[in-house]
Amino acid sequence: MNQTARTRPDGSERPLSAAYDTALLDLDGVVYAGGEAIAHAVESLETAREGGMHLAYVTNNAARTPETVAGHLTRLGVPAEPSDVITSAQAVARLISEQVPAGSRVLVIGAEGLRVALRERGLVPVDSADDDPAAVAQGYGGPDMPWSRLMEASYAVARGVPWFASNTDLTIPSGRGIAPGNGSAVEVVRITTGASPQVAGKPLPPMHRETVLRTGAERPLVVGDRLDTDIEGAHAGGVDSLLVLTGVTTAAQLVAARPEHRPTYVAADLRGLLVPQPEVVSGEGGFRCGGWTAGADGDGLALEGEGDPLDGLRALCAAAWTAAGDGVCELDSAKAVGRLGL
Repeated sequence: MNQTARTRPDGSERPLSAAYDTALLDLDGVVYAGGEAIAHAVESLETAREGGMHLAYVTNNAARTPETVAGHLTRLGVPAEPSDVITSAQAVARLISEQVPAGSRVLVIGAEGLRVALRERGLVPVDSADDDPAAVAQGYGGPDMPWSRLMEASYAVARGVPWFASNTDLTIPSGRGIAPGNGSAVEVVRITTGASPQVAGKPLPPMHRETVLRTGAERPLVVGDRLDTDIEGAHAGGVDSLLVLTGVTTAAQLVAARPEHRPTYVAADLRGLLVPQPEVVSGEGGFRCGGWTAGADGDGLALEGEGDPLDGLRALCAAAWTAAGDGVCELDSAKAVGRLGL
């Protein structure tokens, strides 16, 4: 898909919850972290839903079933039905079902969410490489997944069994910090076997296709915390995106983002759904947003002004992305970003 590189975050005169009909929300790092709701998430989503926005929850986590995820959200105060949840387990199960006969055995390296999704596609989950599987499906198995599961995957993949991964997120946010994700476990099997899996999860097309099929969204807005999954997935699908800074992405990483990782909008948290988005304008001295002005200063980026730090970040993104064009900004931004305290 040929797209002109984004050079600044967009503005919106209308609240995003009114400008888009469906929010495709990531979960970890956006709605909750470590199982607990992130600040302002519950009330923001309630307000958006009451205003008529459809909320759909799109997660690369293949461990839990949609029923479990919906129950968790409801307990947090975010009412949800299983049909509101789209998982990478569903996406990878559809991908496998399109390549192996109905009723085929699939070696499962993961948790119950992956098993349920495979059964829904008429496939039979098995636990051993010696069960004559037609495919290997690998997804996040939770913090207690035994090492023996990676050994089973490696045995089967080394024998030439087609290998599929729900996603390749190297890390996931938790209540105690950043933890290894399914991508880290996938790397163990990759290093052991020298093979590479077919991947279904964000940012790749199978996940976007699954989401569109299940939500029927006409004016979707992807909402996420990761540049390399949520935002890149929105870019690949040709839809707008909102990055929230409640998960793994830092302000410095956003300023240095390459084209496919540049979101349409930026907000501190999910309250950004409920308000108009300020416009970044170019003028004397660089790019201005709110009370801040950002521009290039020698080999680095300069930032002057005061006010909402998010406005300063938007202005810095405009200066950096414009300087980078189709590449990555190589100008030093550390001092300018540091001024924002984000």
